Amino acid sequence: MKLQRKNRLRATALGALAVSGALVLTACGSDDNTESTGSGDKTAAASSNIKCDDAKGQVLAAGSSAQKNAMDLWVKNFQQACAGVEINYQPIGSGGGITKFTQGQVAFAGSDSALKPEEVTASEKICKGGKGINLPMVGGPVAIGFNVPGVDSLVLDAQTLAKIFDSKIKKWDDKAIADLNPDAKLPGTAIQAFHRSDESGTTQNLNKYLKAAAPAEWNYDDSSKSWEAKGGQAASGSSGVASSVKDTEGAIGYFELSYATASDLTTVKVDTGAGAPVEATTENASKAIAAAKVKGTGNDMALELDYATKAEGAYPIILVTYEIACDKGNKAETLPSVKAFLNYTVSDEGQKVLSEAGYAPLPTEIAAKVREIVPTLS
Repeated sequence: MKLQRKNRLRATALGALAVSGALVLTACGSDDNTESTGSGDKTAAASSNIKCDDAKGQVLAAGSSAQKNAMDLWVKNFQQACAGVEINYQPIGSGGGITKFTQGQVAFAGSDSALKPEEVTASEKICKGGKGINLPMVGGPVAIGFNVPGVDSLVLDAQTLAKIFDSKIKKWDDKAIADLNPDAKLPGTAIQAFHRSDESGTTQNLNKYLKAAAPAEWNYDDSSKSWEAKGGQAASGSSGVASSVKDTEGAIGYFELSYATASDLTTVKVDTGAGAPVEATTENASKAIAAAKVKGTGNDMALELDYATKAEGAYPIILVTYEIACDKGNKAETLPSVKAFLNYTVSDEGQKVLSEAGYAPLPTEIAAKVREIVPTLS
């Protein structure tokens, strides 16, 4: 318990650092952090391996709120190293980000699910001579956080989670929950299940997990980014769901682990059918993500995840956030900055900051492939 509390405190502190990073979204890096070459090109800070190349000006991006805390750290580090660059990322949800991308309003979008065929087609109007491609950039567990006074540990399986989020289990002392938690003192408190009000890749990944692991109990479209289940209460963004759970007795909701640790929320251990229930940690999520297969073709790196895994220690409710960019036909004024920024985020240095912030770095083989693709964007 002491180690768990220590980890939570560290994650909370890092969450605060991430928030502070958001404050520099509209500021450029200091000239004191850069050196100039004879040709006037900017190079990375002496204490960093970030390569700025010809990056300059403002880059607009939007999408997944799941990666917001990671993006805040990346933007902070990149802008400190590269003077004169502003990466302005709006965490409006995956659906909103893809819409802005296919309308040509942003240079790249963040999405917790790969582009659908119709979205690829729409992107061809913006990516002149090319199309939008999926570049995996960050992974992590979708944590199920709860607020039940007197209950410090909770185990649930896919079937029970499906019934809770579909309003079929309405009390915390329901027999299905009690059978999974024989030592817990479960109250008769009403369950307040929170879900996302906006189109969300986080919602879609939870849908995919419940459909794969509890198909008889979850009869909803697992390709939808919108919440379709009955009942429950809605909140905007992962931060809104996490705040609602924290402020509501009897609440349960889903969000990325970084939001759970920042809000000091206890998370559910998932009974997958393995030898022991699996906790939502970056290490356990990495075990599941490492088994992903690339289903995209060419430079598209869309992944196929196994949400029904029963591997020991593999946390099954996972997501991978993609940066959606044009393979060809990017705007000339933003292309150098987009490439420099994405080169940093997928680098060893960029991936290293993820673990301590509650995210799972990309598996080595996948990261290596993305590093080969980013420099080819044109």
